[in-house]
Amino acid sequence: MKPYSNFKMIACVLLLSLGVNAQSYKLDNETSNLIIEGTSNIHDWTIEAENTSGNLTAEFEEGFLESISNLDFKVKTESLMSGKSGMDKNTYKALNTDKYKEIAFRLKDVQKIEKATADSYKVKAKGSLEISGTKKDIALDFDLKKNGNKIVLTGDHKLNMTDFGIEAPTALFGTITTDEDVIIKFESHFKN
Repeated sequence: MKPYSNFKMIACVLLLSLGVNAQSYKLDNETSNLIIEGTSNIHDWTIEAENTSGNLTAEFEEGFLESISNLDFKVKTESLMSGKSGMDKNTYKALNTDKYKEIAFRLKDVQKIEKATADSYKVKAKGSLEISGTKKDIALDFDLKKNGNKIVLTGDHKLNMTDFGIEAPTALFGTITTDEDVIIKFESHFKN
């Protein structure tokens, strides 16, 4: 066998072995949760997403997280439930759910991965968030924990609804007004 052929064969084996470490995971809607918290002039409120989906591709080297090459997350807008039909109706109107059926996040860049414990990491990332037809780049920090064939992402993100062209919902002819800022809290379970 010629030396050049040996080099090609070794290069192919190395490239294949590097690719094996990238693993794909799918969001488990049953065990995941996403909650939106806000305030109004009368009381605090909470909305929970009942229908979420997503995918994650991460690369591990000798058990350590090296990179995240893909992360996308979607929420069906009309699966956002507060337990109060009037509030849900106002939320759907504000989000224009007749036209925009999903809220979507897509990872653009991971800036930093920092090991926190033996099986968990702190991740600083940027991505594109689309709500009610408006896309904005956001910074998103989250914790990532690996347990066997499962990965759990946890974190929260504060956003202003008006940044996405959403007018804060009101009720009872404007006597109840909600604050423009909301906090999105998530615990997303992925498995491969």
